[in-house]
Amino acid sequence: MKRLIDIIVALSLGVVATLLVSSCAVIFYLLYREAPFYVSERAGKNRKAFRIYKLKSMRHMVDSSGELLPDDVRLTSFGLFLRKYSLDELPQLWNVLKGDMSLIGPRPLPMEYNHLYSEEQRKRNDVRPGITGLAQVNGRNAISWEEKFARDIYYVENYSAKLDFKIFIQTIGKVLGSVDINQDNHATAEKFQGTGANTRVE
Repeated sequence: MKRLIDIIVALSLGVVATLLVSSCAVIFYLLYREAPFYVSERAGKNRKAFRIYKLKSMRHMVDSSGELLPDDVRLTSFGLFLRKYSLDELPQLWNVLKGDMSLIGPRPLPMEYNHLYSEEQRKRNDVRPGITGLAQVNGRNAISWEEKFARDIYYVENYSAKLDFKIFIQTIGKVLGSVDINQDNHATAEKFQGTGANTRVE
């Protein structure tokens, strides 16, 4: 039933989402002359790799040694707008239709994190990752990784259609209110390096 609802909702939003994504992609390209899509390998259900799609919010800018510049330097004003209303996440409806993701579930994280999880934290990959989830409506990037993972695990262990519907409604409010987008003192969010040691992540 969850998979069927994912497909129905993703298809229902498809036309509007396609128009928004296409418009935003064109605007980003015209402003910055860069490919407008960000593609990254993430861990899905059972930690199986898949490619996630997002609209770019940052430019590809490197220093003299070829290393990416800090997020706050690369993050664009248009990118801030995309993040504010979560428009950068819309291409993931394609991931939902493909079966890589669900509308609701723990957010998909980089493959490099797989070996950093505790045994308890690995439970978050027992289900399909989601575009939004319990952690996103309870602090999003304003809370620590440990708090995010605790909410992810709670979702996995207490899943119900009622809980999904509650998260979906709360997500609408969070998006419209543009809250908890970034972590304090960071342009985006910290990178997970294992419990108690974090740096940034795009």
